[in-house]
Amino acid sequence: MELNEGAIRFGVFLLIFSVMALWEMMAPRRVGSQYRQHRWTTNLSLVVIDGIVVRIAIPITAVWTADFANAHNIGLLNFFEIPPLAGILVAFVLLDLAIWLQHFASHKIPILWRLHAVHHADIDVDVTTGIRFHPFEILLSMLWKLAIVLALGAPAIIVFVFEVVLNASSIFNHANVKLPRALDFWLRLLVVTPDMHRVHHSVIPEETDSNYGFNLSIWDRLFGTYRTDPMGGHTHMILGLDDHQNEEPVRLGWSLLLPFRGIFRKRS
Repeated sequence: MELNEGAIRFGVFLLIFSVMALWEMMAPRRVGSQYRQHRWTTNLSLVVIDGIVVRIAIPITAVWTADFANAHNIGLLNFFEIPPLAGILVAFVLLDLAIWLQHFASHKIPILWRLHAVHHADIDVDVTTGIRFHPFEILLSMLWKLAIVLALGAPAIIVFVFEVVLNASSIFNHANVKLPRALDFWLRLLVVTPDMHRVHHSVIPEETDSNYGFNLSIWDRLFGTYRTDPMGGHTHMILGLDDHQNEEPVRLGWSLLLPFRGIFRKRS
């Protein structure tokens, strides 16, 4: 693709992040914890580490993989003659389904949950939670994404747009902001809103096991994992991990080591 993929993605990320961060500072949905400065330092540090690790370990991108697949007629969409607009919609929807399935698996497969728990350990949920992931989870996520792009043979421009939209939606739906009830209702018919996704970060297992979507809201409705609101209401619901309701998750070292805690303990 003849575009500066990294520069455009970073520019959109910075714009969305700044807008949502300013919004939640001016009109927060919930009162945040006293650890905000430390949380932000840790969460932003994690995204920097993630970027470095992925760049070193996986030197190719999803867009490059899409270009490769199309140049060599690899992938499902290259085996059928589909009208361009239909192809765009199918590719976008299937990519989003793949992300939903990955997220669902991250909660159901123990070894994947160990990594994903770093994301859920955040004691608040705000714009920085949307980029708080363990480097190993990001690596696995990237490998899964490359495999899906290769299997689909999606056009490179659609993969690029999907990547940008996915990053922006993760920041948006983790933001500590309140939308007017009517607007939230209509928006979540199509996309995941902050109130919808916040339910997923509840310490109550039945609520955590719901609203897995990052972008399109259709999958949770389709697979029966949709929940409208938390049982205790958004203002007073407890977020994070039930057994780590303290300052531990705001520490960078603790967050990096969380997936490995208990693995090497001797069995009694």
